[in-house]
Amino acid sequence: MRDLDSLWMEHQGLTRRYLLRMGALGAMGLALPSGRAVFADDKPDPLAEAIRKLEYFTQPEAFGTVERGTPIPYTHPVEKLREVGMTRETWKLEVIPDPDAPAKMDAPLSKELKTALDFDGLMKLAEKHAVRFPKIMTCNNGGSPLGMGLWEGVPLRTVVWLAKPQSDLRRVFYYGYHNDDLKQRFQSSLPVGRVLEDPPGEHPVILCYKLNGEFLSGKRGGPVRMVVPEAYGFKSVKWLQRIMLTNAPYANDTYANGNNDVDSWMKTFARFISHPATVAADASIPITGLAQVGISGLKKVQVWLHPAEQALSPDDPYLNQGAWRDAEILAPPKNWAGGLPEGKLPENVRGFDPKTGEPQTWPMRYALAHWAVVLKDVAPGKYHLRCRTIDANDVAQPLPRPFAKSGRNSIQQVDLMVTAK
Repeated sequence: MRDLDSLWMEHQGLTRRYLLRMGALGAMGLALPSGRAVFADDKPDPLAEAIRKLEYFTQPEAFGTVERGTPIPYTHPVEKLREVGMTRETWKLEVIPDPDAPAKMDAPLSKELKTALDFDGLMKLAEKHAVRFPKIMTCNNGGSPLGMGLWEGVPLRTVVWLAKPQSDLRRVFYYGYHNDDLKQRFQSSLPVGRVLEDPPGEHPVILCYKLNGEFLSGKRGGPVRMVVPEAYGFKSVKWLQRIMLTNAPYANDTYANGNNDVDSWMKTFARFISHPATVAADASIPITGLAQVGISGLKKVQVWLHPAEQALSPDDPYLNQGAWRDAEILAPPKNWAGGLPEGKLPENVRGFDPKTGEPQTWPMRYALAHWAVVLKDVAPGKYHLRCRTIDANDVAQPLPRPFAKSGRNSIQQVDLMVTAK
C-alpha cells in the first residue's frame, strides 16, 4: 500500500489548482501535522481523498487474471511443474523451424539437440541485453485494464539470432505450456519484422522474467512469458516454452478462431476509478479515473454529465455532440507503488531520463495515466456520467477504431443521483 501522507503531499498542488481554478470546494485550510488537509469548514477534501488512493503500478498479486488450461498450469504439484519445465530450474525454450513451413536456420535451439535455452542461459543474456519498460496489460475483449506493471526481459530478437536464421522467414509464432492436452495449447504470432526491428520510439518484444522487480510467479506467467509492448494480452503468451520460425505468410493465433483482430494495436480509452453514486445538490462531486494510452497517445480526458431523461441524438452514435468538459491528467507520481522498494524505479527504465529519472514524455504510450475532475452546482436529478479520451491525433473515443474484437474502447457510462439540499 502506498504511503497516503506522501501521496497527499504529492498531489496537494494539483488539488489546490482545482480549488483555485474551479472554485469547487472553497478555500483550502492549512495542512494538519499528519499531512492530511482540511478545508475552511473543517470538512475533508473529497478530491484529495480520492486522488491519494490511486496507485500507478499494480501489485503483481492484484492483477486481473485471464488463464487457460484445465487444470490451470501453475496449480500442478511441484513435481509436475518440474517435469514440464514450469520452474526456473527446469525451464527450457526451443527456437525451431515450423515443420509445416520451415524457415532455414543453422543452429536451432532444441531439446532434442540439447541446445535449448535454459533459465541460467537467459540470465546470462540478461547481463548484457536486459530491458525494462512500463506496460498496461489489457484483455482484447475486456472492458478495463488488468493491471499496470514494470516488465523486464531480454529482447526476443536476441534469442532468435542465437538460432542463426538464414532465409524463408516471414513470421514468428510461439506458445506456452497449457497441460499435456494439445487441444488446450494457446499460441500467438508476430511478423518477423516486428521481432527483429523496433519502430521508432517503440520498446522491443521481450522474453519477460520479472514484473515490478520480482521474478514472475506462475500466476503471472512465469518462469518466462512473452510481452509485446503495443499489443493486447493475448500476444503476451504465458508459460512460454516454444518459438517457431515460419515461412507461412499468415497469422495462426488461437484468437483468430474467435473472430478477433489478431494484429490490433492497443487503443486509447478512459475509465472511471471513483465517483459517488448519490450526492446532495450543494456538494461538490469528486471523480477520478484512468486512461489507457494506446498507439495514438493521449491529449485529453473529458467527462459529460447528461440528464438521464434527455434522449440522445440518433444522428450522433459516438456522442460527439455532448457537452464534454476537460478533466485534469495527473502528473507522473513520485511513488510508483506496485511493490517496488520505496516505490522507486530501478535504473535504466526505457522511456525515462537516466539522469533525472523522470518520464521523457507524459502520458506514456502503452501505459496508464490517472485523471481527476470536480463537478459542482449540479441541479437535483438523475444523470448519466460518461468519460472519454481525445488522442494525440485529436480523435475522440471510441474512434478511430470503435469495433469490438480489436480491443474494447466503448464510452463508459455510470449513473449519478443528485438529491435536493
